Amino acid sequence: MSDLHEALRDDVRILGESLGRTMEAHLGSPFLARVEHIRKLAKSARLAEDASQEPLRQALDDLDENEVLPTARAFTQFLNLANIAEEHHRVRRHLQTAGDEDAEQLDQLFAELKASGLSPEAVLECVQNLSIDLVLTAHPTEVNRRTLIQKYDAIAATLKQRDRGEPVQSRLDQLISQIWHTNEIRQHRPTPVEEAKWGFAVIENSLWTALPQYLRLLDKRMQSELGVGLPLTCSPIHFSSWMGGDRDGNPNVTAAVTSEVLLLARWMAADLYARDVDQLRGELSMYAANAELRHLTDSHPEPYRELLGRLRSRLLETRNGIEAYLKGTPTDPERWISDLDEILVPLQVCHRSLIESGMSCIASGALEDLLRRIACFGLTLVRVDVRQNADRHAEVFDALTDFYQLGHYSDWEEERKQAFLLQELQSRRPLLPHNWQPDANVAEVINTCRVIAANPEYSLGSYVISMASQPSDVLAVNLLLQEVGVEHNMRVVPLFETLDDLDNAPGCIGALLAIDWYRTYVDGHQEVMIGYSDSSKDAGQLAAAWGQYRAQAALTELCEREGVRLTLFHGRGGTVGRGGGPSHTAILAQPPGSVGGSLRVTEQGEMIRFKFGIPEIAVRNLTLYTTAVLKATLTPGPEPDAAWRELMDSMAHCGMKIYRSLVREEPQFVPYFRALTPEQELAKLPLGSRPAKRKADGGVESLRAIPWIFAWTQTRLMLPAWLGSGAALKMAVEDEQLTLLHEMYRDWPFFQSWIDMLEMVLAKSDVNICSYYERRLVSAELRVLGSSLRSRLQQAVEQVKAIKQESRLLAGNGVIRQSIEVRNPYIDPLHVLQAELLFRDRNQPDQRLEQALMVTMAGISAGMRNTG
Repeated sequence: MSDLHEALRDDVRILGESLGRTMEAHLGSPFLARVEHIRKLAKSARLAEDASQEPLRQALDDLDENEVLPTARAFTQFLNLANIAEEHHRVRRHLQTAGDEDAEQLDQLFAELKASGLSPEAVLECVQNLSIDLVLTAHPTEVNRRTLIQKYDAIAATLKQRDRGEPVQSRLDQLISQIWHTNEIRQHRPTPVEEAKWGFAVIENSLWTALPQYLRLLDKRMQSELGVGLPLTCSPIHFSSWMGGDRDGNPNVTAAVTSEVLLLARWMAADLYARDVDQLRGELSMYAANAELRHLTDSHPEPYRELLGRLRSRLLETRNGIEAYLKGTPTDPERWISDLDEILVPLQVCHRSLIESGMSCIASGALEDLLRRIACFGLTLVRVDVRQNADRHAEVFDALTDFYQLGHYSDWEEERKQAFLLQELQSRRPLLPHNWQPDANVAEVINTCRVIAANPEYSLGSYVISMASQPSDVLAVNLLLQEVGVEHNMRVVPLFETLDDLDNAPGCIGALLAIDWYRTYVDGHQEVMIGYSDSSKDAGQLAAAWGQYRAQAALTELCEREGVRLTLFHGRGGTVGRGGGPSHTAILAQPPGSVGGSLRVTEQGEMIRFKFGIPEIAVRNLTLYTTAVLKATLTPGPEPDAAWRELMDSMAHCGMKIYRSLVREEPQFVPYFRALTPEQELAKLPLGSRPAKRKADGGVESLRAIPWIFAWTQTRLMLPAWLGSGAALKMAVEDEQLTLLHEMYRDWPFFQSWIDMLEMVLAKSDVNICSYYERRLVSAELRVLGSSLRSRLQQAVEQVKAIKQESRLLAGNGVIRQSIEVRNPYIDPLHVLQAELLFRDRNQPDQRLEQALMVTMAGISAGMRNTG
């Protein structure tokens, strides 16, 4: 594209030429010429708006079977390289402005807050009390292997060197050749422990650097704009993890796995701190010190090094002790550092001494960076959440009530369940019988609770109950934790996922808060998780989005009335169909008052790498989170008008009715879905440790939300993100509500965010590509449904354009539109290949073609910049 930034186009050209030389060296000039011919045909078809793409399809059909896999790999790797170039360009722009965009955003926010009448002290107090918890999850959306991610990161680092004028071509050629000769697809699924290690690697390689930079920026802008700085012991952002703790539907996450991951987190923290202290010890060679430090070091000639040497020894003793323990060697955990002050106090002593000795500039360097890391990462880098399905807890109580001959717990009415659980919670005798031998599933739930009891409170986050619906779901976990000896009041968090459960959430939490025992347990703080994935899969994206909004508003009102602080935990994914989208926009679109200084949100799969994998980009995203939460807390938007809510109610009802009538009631829908998309074949792609389905023998209803969306994304129909929305908007327009819709888009952040996200996903859809899949894979009797679905997609496009008063999608967002247009000629051949490979795989399976099919899945994901 002629208007792409010159430096970005140059990077893409350099990387593409290197990939071409690599392919030519491996497979010869004729193969490279064929790939280039295919690319030009795809580009020409797009420029000519040739829906048939017949020359492209003929060229791909003419490929020899031995050429299919390398052709798929060629386009997949070019898309990955284009993504690297684009991310590097974002970093380059950031460096060219010296982070001015981030500083300007903070300055603008602080100016707005002051203009609203807030004092600097009030803003400082809010910043100090902010609790933003980013929860890293290993949900299987990261297609790329870790070994390839490391090579992609190395290419990005090499492009930085190129910007400095260093000769790098040979290094780029080496890296791209390494990538080409590495299998893109994992041979085996990663284990949960490997997923956790990948999460720790993101912290080590990027966030460890980014976090102090972000806090320094925040401190500097606060001092400049408010006259008050950010204390070294304060970090508005912390990190948690589901990696190794999320066992919902994943039999590979066991109590032993969670125990190992908890120890690995402590090991990694001790190792990173030891490295930092060692580096700091090398820098602080000074002799001048205050009386406090001289006393602690017996007037040692190099007092800072002496004190830091002792700290390093303790950190290494802890790290080595944990390592020995993990290997099965007897060791004494009592000798490991278990109090953060043991690390923090010596560093604070050094900091005070440097300042009092006239060396403030030294104190403000690496030492303050380390203090700020400690404020964020604590002793464990992340707190590990545990997640389990409510049914698994009910199984435990079924076994217990059967053992005691009390009946079958699951058959009881909710009132009886609550009475039984509360009686046991307040009983002085144990509930778990001696010498009891429950089945493996029940034993696993209890063993998980015992792991929680065996680990320190600072290692653990929340216990999340998926598919929660009743107060007994929460009380059951409270009782299990109490029975195994958990001594702290762990946050037990119901996750409301289906639309019915979201609607019932305020009633459930209200009933819990009415229980004296529970009220004492939560001690004034209630956490609730809002599910985005399963609610969208249950009712369609429009009804789910509105259901989530209503639930949050009602929960906020309830907790405010009850005098309880509410933290909402948002289970967002990377795609629109799973609550995805720009974090800053999403936070400001929440119901007024629902943020309230605290927020938990999942960061999933590939989005972790996109948002936090490069330090400069991570600083940007950490700043965006902070400004959005601060703004939503101190200057929440107005309540939506009654007319807006009434129209949303009717549109959501219409959208849900359309969605369910097709997904649940149309007999041809499931056969069409399975014929058109690679849903069945996705199971062969070893994305993550978790199975694609909750139940191995289940149908579409048991399919997880990620593969559900992944499958539709591959065919560019993108159905989960829009089905029902176009009809609902059309209904409103026909009811002469277009003027009101314009008003809602202009004045209501929630509606504006929803329409903008819908527009983006519609822009990524492509009816011509979907039609090709259909012609190749779907029987004639099912194609009537396909035609209807594509018509509904076009209807949604027209309605969004009418609301935005634009003649084309993304007319006001040239960057995203251009990014889609630039990638299309490279994704199109992968779509054509995938449709053909699906046809062949279903009719005459071949190992070589199956590998190529998986590569097309990875390539389309790379081109679309998301999977699920």
